[in-house]
Amino acid sequence: MRITFRRYPGHTTAYSVIERDDGVVYRMQGSAPGAKLPHDLRHLVVERELRIADGLWGAIAAGIVYTSMEHVQGRRPPHAAERSAQLKREQRRPVMRAGLLADLVEAVAMLDSPSEDDIRELTRARLSVIPLTEPGADAADAAAAPPPAVLARAARALQVEAARWARLRVGEELVYSWPAAPAAPAATTRSLRAVPQPREAGDRRNPRRTGKRGPQ
Repeated sequence: MRITFRRYPGHTTAYSVIERDDGVVYRMQGSAPGAKLPHDLRHLVVERELRIADGLWGAIAAGIVYTSMEHVQGRRPPHAAERSAQLKREQRRPVMRAGLLADLVEAVAMLDSPSEDDIRELTRARLSVIPLTEPGADAADAAAAPPPAVLARAARALQVEAARWARLRVGEELVYSWPAAPAAPAATTRSLRAVPQPREAGDRRNPRRTGKRGPQ
């Protein structure tokens, strides 16, 4: 799956173009990010770095279609709406957990040289909203929170992507693939283009192999 995030004048508009592996394309509206990293891109970076397969982007790749997603092109599979509704029920808690971890990593990224104790304390505070089923249980354990070193590494990756986003000129994009291996983002910066057009009949080229490669 390929996801494109575009830079608009004044950072006043945010949406991503999602090209699923089955050829279906959606445009997902996001909140205006200002100069900060778009919310959905933050999710992508954190889920990639923490190897979260059942978060927001894993859910979309599996077939969930959120109300913020507009169908652009490609034939949707049979019973797509029913499958989306079922997946939403099944993956509600994992997606919520991924969101909390994305918030946690963003909070870590805002700290100046945090220690492991700083990250542990922040983890307990940020995950305290998780309902616990056993008295005396720890929220970080309940959420299977990664250790501080892993969270710190994800926070550094988030800082890198935030800096790349801030440097984008109007009309440029960041393009990612999902799934993507941590520390090896399949991302490029390129000029603004239209929403992907259907390929001609008989064209069996893999679009991922025809795009420009990002900086090495």
